[in-house]
Amino acid sequence: MFETGTEKPLPKNVPMATPEAIEFMSSVGEEELGLCLFAESLYTVSDLGEELGSFTVSVQPAYYELEGYEHEKCFLVHASSQGSVDGVPCGTSIVGYVSQKLETLEQHHHEYIKVRGHCVDKKTHMRRQGDRLVITRVITEGEKVRNESTSHPSSLLSGWVSEASSLLIMRILARRKISERLVFLAFDAEMNLCASSYSELGSRTQLIGRDTAEVYGIEHTVDSDDIPVAWHCHFLTDGHLTSRVQIGSPVYFTLTKMPILSEAEESDPKPVFEKKPLIWQEDMQLLSEFQDRKEELVADHNTYLRRHPEIKILLADFMQFLLLRKPDDIITFAAEFFGPFSTNQRRGDSFLSSRISNPFRNEK
Repeated sequence: MFETGTEKPLPKNVPMATPEAIEFMSSVGEEELGLCLFAESLYTVSDLGEELGSFTVSVQPAYYELEGYEHEKCFLVHASSQGSVDGVPCGTSIVGYVSQKLETLEQHHHEYIKVRGHCVDKKTHMRRQGDRLVITRVITEGEKVRNESTSHPSSLLSGWVSEASSLLIMRILARRKISERLVFLAFDAEMNLCASSYSELGSRTQLIGRDTAEVYGIEHTVDSDDIPVAWHCHFLTDGHLTSRVQIGSPVYFTLTKMPILSEAEESDPKPVFEKKPLIWQEDMQLLSEFQDRKEELVADHNTYLRRHPEIKILLADFMQFLLLRKPDDIITFAAEFFGPFSTNQRRGDSFLSSRISNPFRNEK
């Protein structure tokens, strides 16, 4: 059996997130989010201590493709739970793109329960399209397939968090150690908009493998009109999840091996070098290099003079004119004398400065 999608109307009394929750979402910075980028793995355990499956969560940087060719920096959150409860295979998978403002851009949520003769499979897709959030669901129960579609205006979703953004938010709350209850918006299992709150449970000690660590607790509650659901989660100081249990459930998630804690990198202070006077004559290395370079230049000059004997004649002529004319500006006189010998100099009189008036010569 197949049913076409229908538009689900908004509830008359739409819940709202508290100003503290909205302010929290805007207060999280890029550096703080960067400390939450890690993967973790926990075991699913029954109340009798029997291992039933696994629970993994990873957060990593990504880019989300917007309309056109634009891309937005965001975070890819992937969580999955697989196991068997009372011999019934079940699992959940969440893949979500969360912006740097903790807003959900897109999320895929898949749940399944495989009972002999009757299987239930739910797939939920959320995506922001323009100024609306579009939600589509495909629910398969045996041979029956039901499609549902819901559209909500973004103006009424201020402070809304998805399952993917919730996992990232709790890592931040665990690092900050919240002291007040924060109330956001969320969707329950039937896609009804409701309040979702986070409050402090305090600290306690937990055995992780062979180590005992102090963990911080957060209670996450989804206040659905049908059946309210609450989880108790405990974290290490850096946001690693150590345990997670749904109130009333016979199974829970627990960490069995102490992870490597992620800490903020402390930048080393810039070295300060005092300015010291350079006395190269007292530095053996610099003095040696100076002497070697001096001898190299002298040898080069001597070699050039031996290969060009006309240089001595040219210098002799220059000294003769210099002594005869005795110019006030010797540099200009030398430039005008040697300039014509350059390949880039145009031809002209070589002795312009020697034509200045001379008080010892009678000129008519």
